[in-house]
Amino acid sequence: MDLNSLSLKELKDLQAQVTKAIASYEDRKKREALAELEEKAREMGFSLAELTGVAPVGRKRAPAAAKYANPANQSDTWSGRGRKPRWFEAALAAGKSPEDLLA
Repeated sequence: MDLNSLSLKELKDLQAQVTKAIASYEDRKKREALAELEEKAREMGFSLAELTGVAPVGRKRAPAAAKYANPANQSDTWSGRGRKPRWFEAALAAGKSPEDLLA
């Protein structure tokens, strides 16, 4: 391929394709290496996470269950974690107790 005969747009397109191909190649090689290491650890009776001390990626906490409900709209709930919703603050200011708002 004669790079000198290509236009600037063609060169930039080629550059983008090469960058994408390199990233794809590196990702593929990393996945292959990880699979190989996981298999070797499994053969030895361990998980890769146990050996490296790293927790598996992608684990998320389950959402907290609703503890309080808005008396004006029962579908509007709050778990009791994080910032208090406006309706909860307004109910407390109106003289209600948190126990009155339990779902």
